[in-house]
Amino acid sequence: MPHRRILSLWFPRLGAERLIRMERGTFDAPLAVLRDTGQMQVISSLNVQAEAEGLELGQPLRDAQAVCPGLITRLQNVQAEAGFLAVLRRWAGKFSPWVAEEEPSALVIDLTGCAHLFGGEAGLLTQVEQDCGDLGLTVRLGIADTLGAAWALARFAEQPAGEMLHRSGDDIAQEARATRSRAVKRRHWTRGGTPPQKATAEARAGRIAPVGKTRSALAELPVAGLRLDAATQGELARLGLRKIGDLTGQPRAGLTRRFGKGLVLRLDQALGSQPEPVSPAADRPVFAVRMTLPEPIGLEADVLAGVERLLPPLCERLKERGQGARVVRLQVFRADQTMQWVDVGLARASDDPERIRPLMRMKLEEIDAGFGIDMLRIEAVRVEPVHTRRVTGHLDAGRAVAERLAAGHALDDLVGRIGARIGLEQITRRHPASSHIPEKGAQTLHAAWSEPFREAWPQVSIPRPILLWRPEVVQAPDVPRLTGPFRWRGRDMETQDAVGPERIAPEWWLDEPEWRSGVRDYWRVTCTNGERLWLYYAHGGAMSSGWFCQGSFA
Repeated sequence: MPHRRILSLWFPRLGAERLIRMERGTFDAPLAVLRDTGQMQVISSLNVQAEAEGLELGQPLRDAQAVCPGLITRLQNVQAEAGFLAVLRRWAGKFSPWVAEEEPSALVIDLTGCAHLFGGEAGLLTQVEQDCGDLGLTVRLGIADTLGAAWALARFAEQPAGEMLHRSGDDIAQEARATRSRAVKRRHWTRGGTPPQKATAEARAGRIAPVGKTRSALAELPVAGLRLDAATQGELARLGLRKIGDLTGQPRAGLTRRFGKGLVLRLDQALGSQPEPVSPAADRPVFAVRMTLPEPIGLEADVLAGVERLLPPLCERLKERGQGARVVRLQVFRADQTMQWVDVGLARASDDPERIRPLMRMKLEEIDAGFGIDMLRIEAVRVEPVHTRRVTGHLDAGRAVAERLAAGHALDDLVGRIGARIGLEQITRRHPASSHIPEKGAQTLHAAWSEPFREAWPQVSIPRPILLWRPEVVQAPDVPRLTGPFRWRGRDMETQDAVGPERIAPEWWLDEPEWRSGVRDYWRVTCTNGERLWLYYAHGGAMSSGWFCQGSFA
């Protein structure tokens, strides 16, 4: 059985290099990607030139501009970066089917039984570096028996031994800017100069931990390679524990008492004492079609014509997979490189273009064509299985079933059209519920995600009020029978007739806060002013007794 081997890929400049790829390499100046923290904008990613100027991740924008006045800045697009990482995950599937994303800028690959296909682990690293170089991406790699060890090697194996481990943070901060500037200028080259030397075999071997040699491979790496938080790293540094090798010989009980279980867990995961599997992300099927236009369009009729051409092939793809669309998204790409989209929801999953087209037509007025639309894209962003209904039985029974199904489609279309205006979540329907509690006698369901109740509504022997509300306090004598005047909603009421009582007890298996006043005796009270109210007397329990009003009759 092959030994388990894990490859960690870290893209330290993913955010900046994604933008450089989009601009086709036109960024020939320091570039910084900014993250908005709510109070300030800080750097989340840098390109090579920006690092050469001494800029750092997490640095505020105002400080970075003071150091580098010619800095080009772009705001971070977290969704776009996550999508780019997903694209890289699919690319990494060429090396192994077990690939997982490690947000925000890394991949983890289970190489067990796969490395020999690329000439061994060293040959595989060479292939990965070559592919990433062709993509214009900076990558750092590490291979080990465990995920934690591979993570540490990818980020710290190329660090000069002993240079960053035996100095304080102040010393590092004083020299980091100048050292980084000189190092970057040595590493990178411009066209016409001397090209950089490829990684030597010795350097590449330092990123590969031999099988069964994880402990020795990690011994000289800093404790940051254990994926610890900054506070724990600082506390370890103050105690002189700067390398992973300084921790491996320490008693686990002492480390747990001093630093908590997190440190011991990360250490055991890196050394293989605790399992840490690689969970590959499953690729969900994408149901989407697009149309690139030879000339930009701007009329609503032209957009609708494009939608009518795109819906049939989209529905064919849905039918092939036995799926129906619940939410369909129309994306319009404008000539000025901007994009707008609208979503339509269906009351029932459908693969029929005739049911989607009217909803799309209602949403077209929300689209701003701008300088013109040069591409249309339609995607079923949420799908559900669709089961084919079969009509069996005698002729009359089959006709009745067909009519009922047709009526159901008409109601679903109505719900879909109204939902396109006000939102599907705003449309509800009532179903009877199995409870003797008045306020729980019916349940409210979303019409788009429920079937109509087609049977007769359950009848009760005692009349129920037309309007029902939360219990409101009634000022009346604290006795079980109401015979005289009472005060409710700031008004003095006089009792003309009272029919009851109807005793209702709470559901003992549930802790209902509204029913902590104990059993209730309900009365149908007719007042002298003609109002008919539904009052009850609570006999008391966890709360005191008293009179309450909960509804009114017609």
